[in-house]
Amino acid sequence: MGYRDEAPQVLRDFLTYNETIRGKSKKTADEYYLDLRTFFRFIKMRRGLVPDGCEFDQINISDVNIDLIKKITLSDIYDYLTFASRERPKFHKSPGTPLGNSAATRARKVSSIRSFFKYMTDKAHILESNPAQNLDSPKSRQKTPRYLSLDDSRALLNAVSGPYAERDYCVITLFLNCALRVSELAGINLQDIQEDRLRVLGKGDKERVVYLNPACRNALGEYLKVRPAINNQYKNALFISRLNKRIDVQTVKALVKKYLLMAGLDQKQYSAHKLRHTAATLMYQNGVDIRTLQEVLGHKNLDTTMIYTHIANNSVENAAMLNPLANEKKSKK
Repeated sequence: MGYRDEAPQVLRDFLTYNETIRGKSKKTADEYYLDLRTFFRFIKMRRGLVPDGCEFDQINISDVNIDLIKKITLSDIYDYLTFASRERPKFHKSPGTPLGNSAATRARKVSSIRSFFKYMTDKAHILESNPAQNLDSPKSRQKTPRYLSLDDSRALLNAVSGPYAERDYCVITLFLNCALRVSELAGINLQDIQEDRLRVLGKGDKERVVYLNPACRNALGEYLKVRPAINNQYKNALFISRLNKRIDVQTVKALVKKYLLMAGLDQKQYSAHKLRHTAATLMYQNGVDIRTLQEVLGHKNLDTTMIYTHIANNSVENAAMLNPLANEKKSKK
């Protein structure tokens, strides 16, 4: 049975529209499906359409039809979000996890519901009015991302050693200079490198180009001298594992953790993803404007990139506090 086989036709049409017309990736469409499956399970439960004794996660939604969808109100959606915040597992498929979806998870669910009802109203013209039109998104506290200082970044690079030193040094150099996601780095192919440019395939299969500075070009050159010459299905992959396969995300995360430990840095605070934050922060603090940084990071929305302005502001505040006159007071006469 396929992953979406229990989806009613109207939901399948929505998912197809997102993949073929809006150009969303299969992963994004699958996330829409999972969010909406949970939503429709709640609607069926709320309407008393679930057999006695049926567990919530076993509720089948294949019988959800237009008539049921037309009866969904904004109140139903808010009740569902309340249910998600109180009774759904905080971490999916994690044993013993506390109950209650986080604000960020609920915000994603809101996005899925909004997108579905917008499609039903504006594209499929099945609904006359959109019940999610005035749906508010849960507010979440924006966390300032952790990042390495310039000295810590240099210490991390200097910690690289061992039989895969050229590869691992290149991995960390690209992270710290190009602000890549882990999946983006693992997915680089040889043909993606064109002199001083690197083609990156980001979220939603969106392509962008990042420029390779001298440090990156030098690290790539040193690695390519020792890169294994393989002739299997992974022959085009840039980074090769010890098993002569494309290096995977978990291996990348593990090697970063290893060198963080060797550099004397806290593995609990820092990770491969934090190196992306480090690159973005160092760029912004050294004069890269926010619009350019958005392009480098591959952010769809500028609001996502704006978090780095808060980091820079914190640095400015710290600089002011380090002024030797920071605590000076007017003397009393």
